[in-house]
Amino acid sequence: MSPALDVLGFDNLLLPVGDLGTAVAFYEAAGLHVKFRFDEAGIALLAAGKETPGVLLRAEDGFGPRTPPWPAARLWLEVADARAAAEALAAAGIAQLDAPFATSTGYVVEFADPWGNVIGFTDYLKRPELARN
Repeated sequence: MSPALDVLGFDNLLLPVGDLGTAVAFYEAAGLHVKFRFDEAGIALLAAGKETPGVLLRAEDGFGPRTPPWPAARLWLEVADARAAAEALAAAGIAQLDAPFATSTGYVVEFADPWGNVIGFTDYLKRPELARN
């Protein structure tokens, strides 16, 4: 493979949203933190751990609420305990797509924002040697 085509890592994931303020409030309630917000450009960057890249929310004109299609693209973010994250989501009033489910490495809980973007919180409780420290 050509060195120009070697993927070096994750940069940013862009999620379309209909309203930046509503989106920021939703994701903050879900436990994500805003690294920066630039309302004039209609963007806000959510932190993804200690990495520089993150989840970029981008306001799109005329993009209204929608239910996530099944199957839909998904972004899973690592957390220490996905089942505990599910409890925190419920306490914040954020509906889960389903109960937390097991994977070969741990557990996952998924939820959708008002525009149908699906986010999962996943852990490595079954394979702690693979987890971030």
